[in-house]
This record gives sequence, C-alpha cells and structure tokens, in this order.
Amino acid sequence: MLLQAVPLKECSYRHMIPKLYLITDRSLFKDESTFLNVLERALNAGVGSIQLREKDLPTRALLDLAYKLRAITTRYGAKLFINDRADIALCVGADGVHLAQSSIPPKAVRKIIKENMLIGVSTHSLQEALIAQNEKVDFITFGPIYQTPSKMKYGDPVGLNALAEAKKSITTPILSIGGINLDNIMTVIDTGADGVAIIRGILSAQNIVDSVKKYLMILGEKP
Repeated sequence: MLLQAVPLKECSYRHMIPKLYLITDRSLFKDESTFLNVLERALNAGVGSIQLREKDLPTRALLDLAYKLRAITTRYGAKLFINDRADIALCVGADGVHLAQSSIPPKAVRKIIKENMLIGVSTHSLQEALIAQNEKVDFITFGPIYQTPSKMKYGDPVGLNALAEAKKSITTPILSIGGINLDNIMTVIDTGADGVAIIRGILSAQNIVDSVKKYLMILGEKP
C-alpha cells in the first residue's frame, strides 16, 4: 500500500507515501460502531493508510474518534492521517496531517509537527498543486477526476487531461481522487497517478474485503 516518498532535503524523519489512501465518511453508516467495523475490515484486507475526515464533528468528539481509530490502525500496522487538525494529530500520535486549501499553510503546520509526520494537501488545479509542491509537502491529492458526491462543491471534475498535465510539472507524489472505482482505476494509474484516494469505492462496496484486495492487486501491492 506504500510508495517511497520524495525526500525533503532538510527532512530527517523518513516515511512512506500511501498508494491506496482510504478516506473516511461516517455519514455512510447508521452508527459509529458500524463505521469502525467497516474500517477495521478494510484494514484487515490490506488497507495501509486511512485519513480521518469528519469535518462536521466538534473537537472533543473528533478527538475521541481519532483515539479509537489510532488504536485500530496501530493494531494493523497502518498509518493514520488526520484531516486539517494538526493539534489532534499530535494528541493521538498520528502519522500525518492532510490539509485542505482553507487550512493553515503547510509551512506553518511543519513548524508544529516538525519532521515527525507527513503532510498531504488537497489540490484541485495545477496551480494549487504547484503551490503545495513549493511548500515541500510530502504528497498531494488531485481531483476530482470524476464526478463524486464528496467533491461536488469544488465544481466540475478536473478530468484525466488535467492529471496528465499535472504529472508533467509535479514531482511530488500525486494521489488521484474523485469518483475512482474498480472500473476506472487502471485508466487513472495509466494517466500517471502515483496512487489513489478512495471513499465510496471501498466504504460502499458490497464486499469490502474483496474490493480492497482488487484495488491492491491493480496497484501492484500485495493484499
């Protein structure tokens, strides 16, 4: 599930970048117990990196959920990323922080977390990706490539051509996001993505374990 990170010149703490990056959405489930159970099944099937992305939760509830997910990911030797909140990432001993365009800049986050965590950034255009690269983030997500409910607020999908153009200018690892599933993932990888970020393609699958194993096989990873 992992891809070697492009090293920062000043970085002394080595990490690996996810190839299969599962992003959470608890609204897809009836309760927290079901939500965590599905995440654990995905981890057991081979998912190696999860981003906790529950933006509507108040701080205490998010921290509590982060501690629970940290315990589960640790049990499976998987990496945990926290969306936006470097403070919560530090509290639970996460492996990284994933920043939105509205988050505080990566350089400021790096001062908080030092070299102890990875920094990922969501980008939706070549310009945003170039800015993230100049701030020496460890990886970016780029999209949405296809139409997807979680990214509708960002407008129309950027498409495969935008991904191909980004790969010409960006050396930072790019994880494609947005509407990626088992039917189109090969096209996305062939276009140049270094990995994929998935929400519904795994969390809404009829067979979680089977789906994860298929994604890993396509990505050239051992389940």
